[in-house]
Parts: sequence; structure tokens; C-alpha cells
Amino acid sequence: MTDIADLTAIDLAARIRRKSISPVEATKAVLARIEARRDLNAFIMVTADEALAEARAAEQKVMAGEELPPLHGVPYSVKDLVNTAGVRTTMGSRLFENNVPKEDGVAVARARRAGAILVGKNTTPEFGHVQSATSPLFGRTLNPIDPTVTPGASSSGAAVAVAAGMGPIALGTDGGGSIRIPAACCGVVGMKPTLGAVPHLQLPDLFGANSFVGPMARNVADAALLFEAIAGPDRRDPYGQAAATLHPPRDIALSGLRVGWIARGGARVETEVADLTAKAVEAMAAAGALVEPVDVDFKSFEPVFLTLLRVGLAARTGPSVKGREALVSKSLLDTIALGEACPAVDYANATAARTKLFQTFQSLFERFDVIVSPTLTAPPLPIDVDPTGDIEIEGHNEGTVRGAWYPFTYPQNLTGHPAISLPCGWTTKGLPVGLQLCAPWYEDRNLLRVAALVEDLLADTTGR
Repeated sequence: MTDIADLTAIDLAARIRRKSISPVEATKAVLARIEARRDLNAFIMVTADEALAEARAAEQKVMAGEELPPLHGVPYSVKDLVNTAGVRTTMGSRLFENNVPKEDGVAVARARRAGAILVGKNTTPEFGHVQSATSPLFGRTLNPIDPTVTPGASSSGAAVAVAAGMGPIALGTDGGGSIRIPAACCGVVGMKPTLGAVPHLQLPDLFGANSFVGPMARNVADAALLFEAIAGPDRRDPYGQAAATLHPPRDIALSGLRVGWIARGGARVETEVADLTAKAVEAMAAAGALVEPVDVDFKSFEPVFLTLLRVGLAARTGPSVKGREALVSKSLLDTIALGEACPAVDYANATAARTKLFQTFQSLFERFDVIVSPTLTAPPLPIDVDPTGDIEIEGHNEGTVRGAWYPFTYPQNLTGHPAISLPCGWTTKGLPVGLQLCAPWYEDRNLLRVAALVEDLLADTTGR
């Protein structure tokens, strides 16, 4: 019999409606799994008492025959960069160790209204600034598939929690791939929505935003369920004000789907990753998709991404660090210093390059319905890799982690296009490989539909 903690969110919500599982049983099962897998260090804190109180209230509504929202009684967790009212939100930093927000972030408030039950906050590196599953406040998070490799970052704990059955769904944030990278490393699904589709009002610059809140789950259907709960317009967001921002879902088939296939992105791709992702695209073609190879040098945009990242961190976190440098990591201090030293002209040139990349994507979407690529150029890196150093791929020094390992993910943060990572196979060492799909602005629902078709197509390959 399948453990309750291993049920999908859709299955769990349906059983709760049928009264075959109670919200209390579901919450207790997830809390027990969290306790059993404390070795993975996926949570900065577990809100057990609060979750059980919410579960008992949810159970009363079930028994009273009330109309139930879509996620009623389903446990979930939230990355420690997203505000949760009355629950610590530390940003993975000693600077905010005792910070307790008064209000939920938009996505958290919407998940709550949809009936989801918060079981805790997930680990993240300090301010999510670096590709390392380690925080100076909470230590290292481990990959449940293989503890010798990274679970990815910065939504480290969220991906690990979902993969290990510590809740079927979670909310992550993505500032350069931080949902999609750990999803690929942990063999789960992670989606970065269109800019404004899920308002993220914690950001100080909503006009130049490149950080997104999105769903993580063990399958595409659950990710879509959570996405529907958290997406929608908000007049406080300059990109999410329209009454019908998101395009409605369409009937979609792989047959006739126009696919732009970016195999390299200007970077070296490890052989097994190249083979597995190419086989996935070949399977799409065999199902009738119209696949055309495309050559775009994503890696060359790393300096643009770094400029915006560094300046943004300097502006957002620099004032909090002043006089308290001993409390934060050296890599954060270095990043802030580089941001503060960046000339205004360089920043303006970076935003101009961002515009150019956006136009490149828009041109591609005149020819294609989706753009497909590997999520990462190589399988999960060793757990102790230096996130600020260079990496090797098959004996070749390929440069920095950002440019060499995830050149496929940060472009969509610069352009605002929706993208999703889903598993597409396993290496000979048993490590997961991710396939990324990207769609035009506000085609999030149709991107999820395509991803579900690809997931079904690849089910035999991935073993899922």
C-alpha cells in the first residue's frame, strides 16, 4: 500500500473529498516523513502544531459537507525566501534569524485560500545568492537520491522535500534557475512562471524583476494544480494587472507542435545529458512534433545576468549587511561589493542586453510553439563544489558554475518567459537529468499541457 506521504497532491485532495483520508491523517503522515528524513536537512523549521491545528479545522469542514477549495487539506512547504505570516522567514541568513513577517507573500496567501496546509519552511542558501545548498544559518541540505551530489539551489530544501515525500508540493523561488536547477538535480518538476503571472511583491524593483515564485512537485499535474492556485492578476504588480493575463488552455497535441531544439546553448554538454535530452526530443518528433535545431549562445549572456544579480543584491541586502559583516558569508560580501562597484553605464548596458535577449526569444516564438533544451549541461555536481569557482565537464575546464552548468536557465529570468524542468532519464550512475521547456509570455497553462504530454511520453524512459 502506498504511504500517504507518497501520494500525489491530486490523489490526496480527491481522497480527502471522499473522506477516505482525513486532513489530519495526511498532515501527520507528512510530518512523520519529515521527522524520518531529518538527515536531509530540507527544513529550517517545521510548523507541526500549527499544521495539525489547521488540519483539524480542515477535517471539520470536510465532515460538515462544506464546499472545499482545490488543495483542501494538502500539506505543502515554502522556501525560506517567501514571507509567511507568523512564521519565521530568515532568508537563510543570520541577519534575519528572528524575522517573523506580519503578512503572507501573495503566493502563500493564495495557497492558504486554496486550502493547502503549511508544514514548514525550506532551506535555502543565504538570500538565494549562490549555487550552493548550504546556509550559514542552517547548514547543508542533501540530495535524497545521492548525498554525494548537490540537490541544486537555491530552492534546495523545497526540491528535496518534494522528492522525499515531505509534502507533494512546495513553493520555490527562481532568480536564475533556482526552481528548475534543484528540480533537475532531485528528479522532480519545477516551473518558473511568466513575469507577473504569480505576483512576487517582496521585490523592490518590480519593473526590472528577475526573481519568480513557482510550483515544485513530483509530477506535472500537481505542479499545474498549485500553479492554478497561486496565479492571477494583482494591481500592485506592473506585469500582472490585466483581468485575463494568462492565456486560456488550448487543445494541444505533440503532433504538429513546432519545437525549437537548443542542444548546446553555447556551452559544452556532458555526453549522457546530451544523449538523454536528445532522445527525449527524438521521442517528441516520433510523436509528430516538428523539431528544428536552433543555435543560440546563451552562455554569452552570463555577464549580463551577473551584473543584474550583483547590483540587485547590493541594493536589496547591502544596507542590512553594513556593520554586521561578520554574520554573513564571504561569497555574499563579495557579491555585494561587486554590485556596489558596478558603474551605472554597465548596468544600463546590461538592461539593454536583456532587451536584446527578449527580442531573440520573441523572434523564435514566431516560428516555434515551445523551445526545448537540457535544463543543465551536466548531472548534479559534487556536493562540495565551489559555487564561485570553475567546473570541469568530461575533463575540460568550462569556466564558472553559472555559465558552464546552467546557461539554459538564467535567460528566462532575464526575459520573463515561462519555463519548466521535468525529468527525462537517468545517467548510468543513477543521477537524474532534466529537460527544459520554454513558452511565450502568458502561455503558462499551455506550457504545462505540453509538459504533461512529454512526461507521459517519457514515462518508460524516466522510470516514473
